[in-house]
Amino acid sequence: MSTEPNLALSEPIADEVRKTTCYMCACRCGINVHLKDGKIRYIEGNRDHPVNRGVLCAKGSAGIMQHYAPARLRAPLLRTGPRGSGEFREISWDEALETATKWLGEVRARDPRKLAFFTGRDQSQSLTGFWAQQYGTPNYAAHGGFCSVNMAAAGIMTIGGAFWEFGAPDWDRTKLFVMFGVAEDHDSNPIKIGLSKLKQRGARFVSVNPVRTGYSSVADSWVGIRPGTDALFVLSVVHELLKARKIDIDYLIRYSNAPWLVIDAPGTPDHGLFARDAEGKPLVFETVTERVAPAGTGGARPALSGSFTLPDGRKARPSFHLLVEKYLDPGYAPEAVAEETGVPAATIRGLAAEIARAAFDEAIEIDQPWTDIYGERHQSFKGRPVSFHAMRGISAHSNGFQTTRALHLLQVLIGSIDCPGGFRFEPPYPKPLEAHPTPHGKAEHFGSNKPLSGPHLGFPRGPEDLLIDEAGQPSRLDKAFSWDAPIAAHGMMHMVIANAHAGDPYPIDVLFMYMANMAWNSSMNTAGTMKMLTDKDEATGEYRIPKIIYSDAYDSEMVAYADLILPDTTYLERYDCISLLDRPISEPDAVQDAIRWPVIEPDRDVRGFQTVLLDLGARLSLPGFADPRGIPLYKDYADYIVRHERRPGIGPLAGFRGREGDRSGRGASNPDQLKRYIENGSFFSAHIPLEAQFFKHANQAYQDFAVKMGFFDTPKPVIFQLYSEPLQKFRLAAEGLREPVAPQSHRERIQAAFDPLPDWFRPFEEAAIDRAEFPYHAISQRPMAMYHSWGSMNAWLRQIHTKNPLYVPGKICDTHDLKSGDWVWLTSRHGRIKVEIQRTDAVNDGTMWTWNAVGKRRGAWALDKDAPEGTRGFLLNHLIHELLPPRGDGMRWSNSDPVTGQAAWYDLMVRIEKADTGGEAEPNFPAILRPVDIPEPPDELRYGQEWAS
Repeated sequence: MSTEPNLALSEPIADEVRKTTCYMCACRCGINVHLKDGKIRYIEGNRDHPVNRGVLCAKGSAGIMQHYAPARLRAPLLRTGPRGSGEFREISWDEALETATKWLGEVRARDPRKLAFFTGRDQSQSLTGFWAQQYGTPNYAAHGGFCSVNMAAAGIMTIGGAFWEFGAPDWDRTKLFVMFGVAEDHDSNPIKIGLSKLKQRGARFVSVNPVRTGYSSVADSWVGIRPGTDALFVLSVVHELLKARKIDIDYLIRYSNAPWLVIDAPGTPDHGLFARDAEGKPLVFETVTERVAPAGTGGARPALSGSFTLPDGRKARPSFHLLVEKYLDPGYAPEAVAEETGVPAATIRGLAAEIARAAFDEAIEIDQPWTDIYGERHQSFKGRPVSFHAMRGISAHSNGFQTTRALHLLQVLIGSIDCPGGFRFEPPYPKPLEAHPTPHGKAEHFGSNKPLSGPHLGFPRGPEDLLIDEAGQPSRLDKAFSWDAPIAAHGMMHMVIANAHAGDPYPIDVLFMYMANMAWNSSMNTAGTMKMLTDKDEATGEYRIPKIIYSDAYDSEMVAYADLILPDTTYLERYDCISLLDRPISEPDAVQDAIRWPVIEPDRDVRGFQTVLLDLGARLSLPGFADPRGIPLYKDYADYIVRHERRPGIGPLAGFRGREGDRSGRGASNPDQLKRYIENGSFFSAHIPLEAQFFKHANQAYQDFAVKMGFFDTPKPVIFQLYSEPLQKFRLAAEGLREPVAPQSHRERIQAAFDPLPDWFRPFEEAAIDRAEFPYHAISQRPMAMYHSWGSMNAWLRQIHTKNPLYVPGKICDTHDLKSGDWVWLTSRHGRIKVEIQRTDAVNDGTMWTWNAVGKRRGAWALDKDAPEGTRGFLLNHLIHELLPPRGDGMRWSNSDPVTGQAAWYDLMVRIEKADTGGEAEPNFPAILRPVDIPEPPDELRYGQEWAS
C-alpha cells in the first residue's frame, strides 16, 4: 500500500472539514463535511473510511439539501384542529415534555400495555428498546417487521447470521456471485465497489430479479423470475446439485446438523425432533462402531442416510436423509418448476452447473493454519468461491422466510459459508440461536410502573416461548410472537394502527412513534390507515386511538395525524451511535462501529430524539434513566453513549475503551471516547487476526477473539440448521401433540408454513384471489438516488425523480393496446389507482413495477401543492390491504408471512385497463396544511440565505 498522501481532487473550498457518518441510506458511509462561513458547502466520501473508501452516491452528496430542506420542523407543536388537518400551535419544549410525561406517566401507572412505542429506521434500537423495556410496555418494535425480518430470522435460525448487515460476499475472491431481489438503494456503495472488483477480475455475476434495473442491468446474466417463486427456483437448483452429487459432504458433516438423527414416531410429541442423550446433546449414528453417539464426538464418522434404532427402541433417520428424500422429488425438477417460476428449465440447469463448476472445479485455498472448535488442526482455509446476496425482493412475500432459508440451505450444501470466496460473516455474527434472547412480554412480565423482565424481541425456541395468555390470546398489540406470527423477531409494525383501531387484541391509550411515516408510504391500505387515525368512537366521540406522539425531523405525511410533535434534528446536528449492540458496520475481516456528531449546530428549536427519550425516561423515573431520587442518570445522548453499560465493560461503542482509551470491546468507560472517535474519522476498526478470519462458526481462534471483544462471555460456535427443530415444534403444537396446543383456527396454516426443511408455497394473496380476474404481479422498489420517503423531498434528488411511472412489460402493453404516456386504471382486490405508464421489456413479462415513495401527499414535505410528486406520483400501497381476503372463518389474518409476520408487500396481484389520457394520478387527497412553524419555501432553493430562512 502506498504511503503517499492522497491528492486533493480540487482546491479547498471550506474553512473546516469535519468527518462523520452519512445517514442518507443504511450504508452508513464515512463522509467529509466541508463548512464555510458556518454553513455546509460540500459533502464528499471519506477515503479512509472502511465502508465506502471514499465512494459516495448521489444521496450522500445531497445530504446538504437534506440538512437545509424547507421541510424541516422548527419547534414542538400541539394539535389545535382535527387530526389530519395539519393545524397546530407552536409550544415550548417545557410544555411539550410536560405534556408527553403526563400522558406517558398516566398510562404507565394504569396499564403500560396501553402504550405502543414503535420506531422507523432510526438506527438506535438498542436505546429505544431498552427505554420501552424499562417503561414496561410489551408493545415495542422497529421497522424491520415490514422490511427485512425474513432475512434476519431465516438467516440467524439457519446459519447464525444473515445477508446485508450481518455478512457480505468475499468480493476479492469469489468467482461466481448470485444476487436475489436486491434493489439499488440497499448497501449501494459497498455493492458498487464489490461489483467493480468482480468485473476487473472477470468473475461471473448473475442477478435473479423480476426487474432489470441498477445492479441487474450490469449482470452477466439476468434471470427475470416471477415474483414469489424464488424458493421454488432455488430448490430446483438444489435438486440438480443433489442429482449430480455436487455437494460438500465433509463440510456438511463438520458444520451442519445433516447427520443429526430425527425421531421417526408419527403421532407422538417427539416426532420430527432430534434424538438427544441424557445431557440434551443431539445424536448421530456412528458408522464404525455402529451405535449412536453425541454429535461432535472426536473421530466419529456419522451416517447421512439410513434408518436406525435408538436405545429406547424408537426409529430415527439423519436429517440429511430427509433432505435428500424431499428435494430429489420430481416436483423440484427444472421442467416441473419452469412454468411456475417463469424461468426456462435450461436456465435452471445451467445455473446449477455453473455453481457446481465454480465451487468444486475452481476451489481455492489460503495457506494459513487454524484450529477448529473440536481441537483439530487444519493447514489451510479451503474455499468454495461461490457467493450469494439477497434482500427484500425475496423476503417481502408471505413465503419469504422459507425462501430465505432455501437460499441458505443451498450455500451450506456447497460449503460456501464463511470460507474464502463465499459468503462471509461480519462481527458480531455468527451467533447461534441460543445466543439470542427469547421474547419478553407475557402478562406476568409486566405491571404498573414495573420494567419488563427482559427484552421485547428475540427468538422463540418453540410454542412455549410465545407471548400469549392462558386463553391463547396475544400479549402484544401487533400480535407478534402469537399464533398469528410465532417467530416475529422484529415485531409487526405494519399491523399496529389497524389493531389499535380495531381494539384487537385490546385498545391502547397512546401511540408513540419516531420517524415512521405510517400515514403514507410505510403502511398498507394508506387511505384506510389515514381514516383509522382520524376515526372516533361513536359512543364517546373520542378518537379510537386517543393520543398520538410523533417525532420526526421533517414535515412528513404522518405529522398531520399526531397530537404532539417532538421535532428531531437532522443527522448532521446530533450524536448517533452505530453500535455492535444494534446494527453494526463491520467487515468480514474487521470489527467496526461508528458515530455521528453535531458537525453543525441547529438553527431551530429542535432536539435529537435520543436525548429527548432520555429526558422523558428520567422524568418518568424509569429504572436505568433516573436514580432512586429521580435525578437523571445521563445528561444527554452523548453522555449515555459513553457511560451506559449493557453488561460490565460492554457499552454502545467498542472502540477506545478503558481509562486510557487503549482497550477494544470490553473495558471501562472512557470520558474521551467520543473525542477519540471524532479524531479517528468518527469510526473504530479492529482487525481480526488472519487465523480467525474464516470459518468463524467453527474457528477456535475467532471464538476466543469474540469472547475477548465481548460478543459472548463463553465461545458460542454455530452448527448450521438445515433441518429446523423449532419449526417442527410448532407443527407438533398444530397437531395437538405439544403444549401449548395451537388453536384449531391456526392449525392448517402452521402445518403448511412451518416445514422444518425449506419449502415453497404459493403466496397467500395469489392463492386467495381469482388469477383470471387479477392476472399480473405489481411490485415496487426504491431507486438508487432515494431512500425511504425522506429522499424524495430533497431538492437535488428531486431533479432525478419527480414522478414515478408504472413500468409495464411490452407483452402486457400489446395485450391491452397500451403505449408509453398512456394512463391506466390499476385494480387489485382492495382498490384502484389511476397512473401513467412507461413501456419496458426489462422486466418479467407478467410483472409491472414502479419506484417506491416518490409519490407524495399534497402539502406534505413543504412541497408546492402542485409539485409533480403530488399530482403525478403515486403509491402501490393504496392497492395493498393489511389483511388478507376474508375466508369466512371470522379471523383477521394479516397480509404477512405466517412465520415471522413480515409484511407481504410483493404478493400484490392486479389487472390493468386503459383510462382517459392526461390528468392526475388517483386517488388524490386534499392538500395538508403546512404546520405553523414551517415558513413558505422559495420557488427555487439556492445556496445562501434562502436555505436557512
